[in-house]
Amino acid sequence: MTISLFELFKIGIGPSSSHTVGPMVAARRFALGLERHGLLNATNRVRIDLYGSLALTGKGHGTDKAVILGLYGEEPATVKPQSLDSTVDSVRKRGQLPLLHKHTIQFREVEDIAFHCQETLPLHSNGMVFTALDARRRVLWTGTFYSIGGGFVISGDEPKERDASVRFPFPFRSAEELLEICRENDLDIWRLILRNECALRPEKEVIRRIDTIWHTMRESIERGMITTGILPGGLNVRRRAPNLAAGLRENKWGADTTRDLLSPLDWVSVFAMAVNEENAAGGRIVTAPTNGAAGVIPAVAHYYEKFVPESDHEGVRRFFLTTAAIGILYKENASISGAEVGCQGEVGVAASMAAGGLVAARGGNNEQVEHAAEIAMEHHLGMTCDPIGGLVQIPCIERNAMGAVKAINACRMAMIETGDHKVSLDQVIATMYRTGLDMQSRYKETSLAGLALNVIEC
Repeated sequence: MTISLFELFKIGIGPSSSHTVGPMVAARRFALGLERHGLLNATNRVRIDLYGSLALTGKGHGTDKAVILGLYGEEPATVKPQSLDSTVDSVRKRGQLPLLHKHTIQFREVEDIAFHCQETLPLHSNGMVFTALDARRRVLWTGTFYSIGGGFVISGDEPKERDASVRFPFPFRSAEELLEICRENDLDIWRLILRNECALRPEKEVIRRIDTIWHTMRESIERGMITTGILPGGLNVRRRAPNLAAGLRENKWGADTTRDLLSPLDWVSVFAMAVNEENAAGGRIVTAPTNGAAGVIPAVAHYYEKFVPESDHEGVRRFFLTTAAIGILYKENASISGAEVGCQGEVGVAASMAAGGLVAARGGNNEQVEHAAEIAMEHHLGMTCDPIGGLVQIPCIERNAMGAVKAINACRMAMIETGDHKVSLDQVIATMYRTGLDMQSRYKETSLAGLALNVIEC
């Protein structure tokens, strides 16, 4: 186990963790490398080459803006969404880019950002190369980076993240191992993750940061339910969450919880769509575990808070600690990148995480957590990533709503089930990964097939 909860849940901006957040992080890391090696002031131009999925859907995901902002010195967690466009527009208009706010270079986007739609770098579909040039166009420094999903970035020929398992008191590599460790130490999964996180920082800090994540998620739900208008990008997709929320409040569709026992699910759909409309607009959201799937986990957590009678804030914390355990298993044994394994690795993983987390929040046992997580993924297997126009809008926004509802159903099935189940979480994770590798690349965040092709043709 090498990943912290706070690496899976990262406060950032939309619309994409792999195409916006990751490239911004990579660009800033490259600029910091220039400074660290004493090359910043000698740099006259920086060329950015984008490959594979980054090239094919980069424009729709704002990759071009992200690399400009990263070189400028901005970070996803702290950049102000309302100032993004003005900063990028200023760079484009002036033809100058202040690297890290310190050293201004010449920058002409049409010359300095290249989209290589027919080429893919060897380690991952989301590859990018940054090259610093001096005034005589000599190469000063080159950096290759891969945005591997969820805002995670690796560089060069580094195939895996760092191996830091020694820092955790209870490292695990599989769900089977996780359950066994919990049995041996008489621990709930959420307590095990809390103990691991406390090896990195004091418990009060862990709890404070979980609460901050939840506060940010709730803010994105609330903003999404009141912000009207058209989403950017050219598809002219109307924000639907505000109208849906207003209709539910006014009981326009008979959504009275005293008469229609399924009406809370209408709210779950609105919560998920509200977050993903905020994401599509480039707003502040939490990567959970990706931006494309950012609405599932907040929607299920908010469902627990509003509609489960025994809910309390401790339950919300159990929810996030448990979701992290499940997310770690997917991140380490498969993938959370739509460009690598399709949307099953994004919305599917988020639903699996949320299902297990909801079991824990409701007081279920470890075996029920594992079972719920397995059920939720089993019914996302094979899901492609085919965003229309390369935008995180159709089918992504509605898909989050469906994923959240599936997560709740998986939780309920697991908690009423008795006896052993035939398919383990480890088996379904392995199946998801193999399915993703077998999936044709045009169905993996390239906008070359599926809805992305057929809707345009129609």
